[in-house]
Amino acid sequence: MELSWLDDFLALVDSGNFSRAADARHLTQPAFSRRIRALEDWAGTPLFDRGGQPVTLTEAGRRFRPFADETVRRLLQGREEARLAAQSEAATLRFAATHALSLTFFPSWLRALEARARLGAITLSSDSMEACERLMLSGQAQFLLCHAHPAAAGRLEAESFRSVVVGGDRLVAVTAPFSAGLGADSPGQPRHALPGSDDAPLPHLSYSRESGMGRILEAVRAVQPAPATLDTVFTSHLAAVLRTLARDGRGVAWLPESLIAEDLARGALVPAGDDRWTVPVQIRLVRPRARQTKAAESFWTLAVEAALWRNAESPAESGGVVAGVETTAEKEL
Repeated sequence: MELSWLDDFLALVDSGNFSRAADARHLTQPAFSRRIRALEDWAGTPLFDRGGQPVTLTEAGRRFRPFADETVRRLLQGREEARLAAQSEAATLRFAATHALSLTFFPSWLRALEARARLGAITLSSDSMEACERLMLSGQAQFLLCHAHPAAAGRLEAESFRSVVVGGDRLVAVTAPFSAGLGADSPGQPRHALPGSDDAPLPHLSYSRESGMGRILEAVRAVQPAPATLDTVFTSHLAAVLRTLARDGRGVAWLPESLIAEDLARGALVPAGDDRWTVPVQIRLVRPRARQTKAAESFWTLAVEAALWRNAESPAESGGVVAGVETTAEKEL
């Protein structure tokens, strides 16, 4: 078997389409199809159901996927670690973080940890949740800082990655307020008030599929459907972009409270509804289960100790039973 076949397999899983996957792998579609067939011949069973669009995994393919993900990730991580080993102490800590947390939570969280111990050099890659997951899977980042919710599954499998709750946040449905002169009976009231109606659906500023917060909202709405009537008028994976459009009165957006606290305090944004529309979320630090560099392992121990102390002080923000599961897992250290 050729290792490149695993990259072909994962590209087809991600796209669900032979043509797009072939383009992503810089191959012609016939050549790409031959390589997928060769992988299936090696596995001894079909891995994809080609009977519809998008192409989906067979049961055999679903069982094979975590092994493909882990093999590719470990090989790439191994290459990266080999390169780092050639350097003095491989002391640089490599983080991936979603855009919103890079702007809000990450700096203050890092300062609090630096008050406990010297951390050394740090690099931060700020991107969408999907891009950050790719960095983790490829071994290019040692840690991921992201919003999380028990109802929303990510691509980082529990068998290969572990996490700890390091903070809490809320996704608040917000909109611009009415101001004097816009015909409102009461300036300061939400310009677009939930839940909307069939005759007047609310303009919705939505997250794209690359966004972790978009995944969370979709998952929560699936298990706790709310009777909101929304008309999606704009989509982005950047919460900061949706924040700007919401302040301009373009619609309703579910934004992290950590990002909009100042806007709420000065009235540039107001809640579009009561607390029923608010989604509590965790802020999680994720790492591979495989042992990392000495600097990374030391940082993980420091971060876990700080998180356990924080969660004991503020159990409501820690996520309750979910935090308890993580606390047990940390005993493996």
